[in-house]
Amino acid sequence: MKGKMKAIVKDKPEAGATLQTVDIPQIGPRDVLVKVKAASICGTDLHIYNWDKWASSRMNIPIIIGHEMAGEVVEVGSEVESCKIGDYVSLECHKTCGICFQCRTGKGHICQNYTIQGVDFDGCFAEYVKVPEANIWKNNPSIPPEIACLQDPMGNAVMAVLADEITGKSVAVIGCGAIGLFAVGIARASGASKVYAIDLNEYRLNIAKKMGADVILNPSNVDVTSVISQNTNKEGIDVVLEMSGNEIALHEGLKMVKNGGRVSLLGIPDEQVSLDLANEVVFKGITIVGITGREIYGTWYKTSSFLSGGLDVSPIITHQLKLEDYEEGFEIMRSGQCGKVILYP
Repeated sequence: MKGKMKAIVKDKPEAGATLQTVDIPQIGPRDVLVKVKAASICGTDLHIYNWDKWASSRMNIPIIIGHEMAGEVVEVGSEVESCKIGDYVSLECHKTCGICFQCRTGKGHICQNYTIQGVDFDGCFAEYVKVPEANIWKNNPSIPPEIACLQDPMGNAVMAVLADEITGKSVAVIGCGAIGLFAVGIARASGASKVYAIDLNEYRLNIAKKMGADVILNPSNVDVTSVISQNTNKEGIDVVLEMSGNEIALHEGLKMVKNGGRVSLLGIPDEQVSLDLANEVVFKGITIVGITGREIYGTWYKTSSFLSGGLDVSPIITHQLKLEDYEEGFEIMRSGQCGKVILYP
């Protein structure tokens, strides 16, 4: 397909991005061209928009940003076999090498040589996006685009929650950004006995309540560890999901988890953190699991099943805007007074 399209381009080494008219991508033999129906702004996109230390050290610009989307296939390469024009799809944003040890042993999500759509090559904040065939995920038609575009970040939460047994266990979600909010709903749907949501942001705590949190706690108002100790007969929490990346929150999470419990770490600290490994980890006999991306594609099947099976994540969608209003969307993200912000080309 030839022609022009609108796209949000990171083109300068400074805060911001620009809406440009660019060429529609030309696909190769193993690529798929997708007409974007809905896309959502991710925390990674905000890092890029702000042009922080991570973004400036990681990216080569110009790049069309964005990697969370749902859309319709409008063109397929000559060697594409797994999808056809008209298919309703989303994308897995990690492009893996397929030949490293991790890829060859079923752990492509931690590929040694992965690249990311919207970070290393052009993404989906546009009318059309070129996607490698291997990264296409076919959506259940019953899932609307504004929900289907959330499967990438929701997959992070699915992987964090289900890293080990969850049914009948108490769960604390520390950090109620979008992925933390998804985690609340997934823990609830997976049979957790009690779900605690912890955040400084009252707006997001209210969403956590809608997603099924039994108890919402704001550390600025209460001593969270003491409350949890009282509520668990001084045993502590079975499973802690640390989604904030805040060092203080991490220490609190290690303090509140029970001896022999599990801590899933998804939040990314800004700097190195110091741990009292002996007392916070070793003597407590806890299991710490690092979470990055989603299992390709095991987590996608679970995520799709949650959505098809009736898990309602719509409370997390708080703002829906035209692609042209992207600056408003990023400012809303900066404010923290939101869940997920959806853009429509």
